[in-house]
Amino acid sequence: MLKPALTAAAIAIVAALLCSGWHSQAHADSPTSAATRASQSTDASSQSLRRYTLQLLRILSAPDANQWERYRQAIAHCAAAPTHLDEVDAGSDVSPLDSTLIALTYELCSDLDQRLDDARTVGLLVNEPESMNGYVLIPGRFSNRIDLIDHLGRIVHEWNLGNWAPHAKLLDNGNLLVELRSGRGLGPDRVVEVDPDGNIVWKYTHAEGLHHDFLKMPNGNMLMLARSVKTLEEAIAAGMNPDILPPGGVLHDHLIEMRPTGSEGGEIVWEWSTWDYLVQDFDASKENYGNPSEHPELVDINYLTTPELRVNNALNWQHTNALDYNPDLDQIALSPRQFSELWIIDHSASTEEAPTRKGGNSGKGGALLYRWGNPRAYGHGTVADQRLFWQHHTHWIAPGLPGAGNILVFNNGYESDGEPPYYSSIEEIVLPVDGYGYRREPGAPYPPAEPIWTYTAETPTDFYSRLMSGAQRLPNGNTLICEAATGSVFQVTQDGKTVWKYVYPMSGYTPLKQGAEASIRYWLSMGDTLLDNAVYRAYWYAPDHPGLQKYDLTPGDTIELYE
Repeated sequence: MLKPALTAAAIAIVAALLCSGWHSQAHADSPTSAATRASQSTDASSQSLRRYTLQLLRILSAPDANQWERYRQAIAHCAAAPTHLDEVDAGSDVSPLDSTLIALTYELCSDLDQRLDDARTVGLLVNEPESMNGYVLIPGRFSNRIDLIDHLGRIVHEWNLGNWAPHAKLLDNGNLLVELRSGRGLGPDRVVEVDPDGNIVWKYTHAEGLHHDFLKMPNGNMLMLARSVKTLEEAIAAGMNPDILPPGGVLHDHLIEMRPTGSEGGEIVWEWSTWDYLVQDFDASKENYGNPSEHPELVDINYLTTPELRVNNALNWQHTNALDYNPDLDQIALSPRQFSELWIIDHSASTEEAPTRKGGNSGKGGALLYRWGNPRAYGHGTVADQRLFWQHHTHWIAPGLPGAGNILVFNNGYESDGEPPYYSSIEEIVLPVDGYGYRREPGAPYPPAEPIWTYTAETPTDFYSRLMSGAQRLPNGNTLICEAATGSVFQVTQDGKTVWKYVYPMSGYTPLKQGAEASIRYWLSMGDTLLDNAVYRAYWYAPDHPGLQKYDLTPGDTIELYE
């Protein structure tokens, strides 16, 4: 008997045999009399069965339909199977061919509901009892659409903002904080606050570009990552090796805290810049000359583990892609991708005292209080000691959640100076907190030596996104993971079981039909790809989240299409 996983090629072969007269050969080999064979060949029920089975085979091997669509049509076709099969079975003398066709039809029609479910490619794919119920905010990386879906993958609210809106967060007041982009590269890009109807109630545009991450602080101020350009001359004056510099200079990441005023912009009340905390051992004539291994609180301006990454002909030497604020410590966590590590700085030091490396709760101003993931970046290890690789979404696990106070990070796993195959992981680390500082043995890298919890796929290379992505701890201990490059958002338990999975069903601006897959947007290095349904980062919200209370959460349709 043929297995349910009969291939399209095998189905096509059987259909061709049936259509070309296989039944004649089968009858010729039968020991029955010529009269009986003639009677069987003209039997109406037998002919109906053969036409029915041939049509079923054609449905299952249709070249223009995906597997899900084939199974969907086959289910409708198989609804009539009992009539055709029972009529033939009722005969007293069933030919060998008809017996084979009856068995084949029963086989092809069996478990179609399960096979249809297994053939789903987009939307909700997994929903186990261990999953955490709630709502997920999903902004499409390559669309102007932001969707809030329920636990069953149905739309409960949608925003369409007219520009690429790759990153959005739901605020307690029910509004969204959104990054609006006009394209790739430097700005001017905007951070806007929009109401449930998509109306902009506040916006800020930075001349050279806001990028990657932002948040609303408990005091109502906006904390944002910004970018500007340091000229070639400024970079050399800071001790950067001219051999690694393109003519356009270097991209310079810095932090802005803004108190909004009115509907646009506001007052900048605090700033932080890596340019105030540099060390280098290249040019002894500069004031910041020193041994980076003796100054882990400073940033080595000549540390580059990646090939030159140029944006608008400038060296992208930091590429900070995430920030988080801890109000209990009054500290900020940063994620400089090019350094493959996370940093923690003191926010309590004022803008004026921060560059002096004095003041604030830590007494160190704005210098680095803690760093982890790549001790090579400050001269305290080799490649064997590196734990993070181009990471994203570095943040503290929020109070009240399992692991509260620990750092959770999406470890993308890309090694610019390594060799594939690559894979991603989620890392949770326990911070060596000591008051407002962090413990470290003299001459040693910052602890811990290993994460307290790590997630990888059972086959590690099955889970990999070189770019973007994120992770979020949920109240029941599950972790929501956004695998950006494939548009996959899923929950895993503490023991690594996938209990909920949703694949964003948009290919650019176009909803996908079930069974289809998103197209490739970009070919990346080493053969990996970024798909058109990519999701920069997704966020889970509990049903009682204050920001959801002003919404009608009656579920509507799914995004993916079924007809």
